[in-house]
Amino acid sequence: MKIIDKIALILLIIGAINWGLIGIFQFNLVEAIFGNMTVIARIIYGLVGISGLWAIKLLFDD
Repeated sequence: MKIIDKIALILLIIGAINWGLIGIFQFNLVEAIFGNMTVIARIIYGLVGISGLWAIKLLFDD
């Protein structure tokens, strides 16, 4: 597995945990750490989104 694949996987895990916390406890971890839609929080959300798009490629890798 390439390093970029591992980074994408780590970001997807972070995103999944955050969404699980939002769904179960109504607690947004990214917002709690970095603030409500600050530049850093928006960058993290963007990176998680890009990682999701990158993960589509992983479905079709051998």
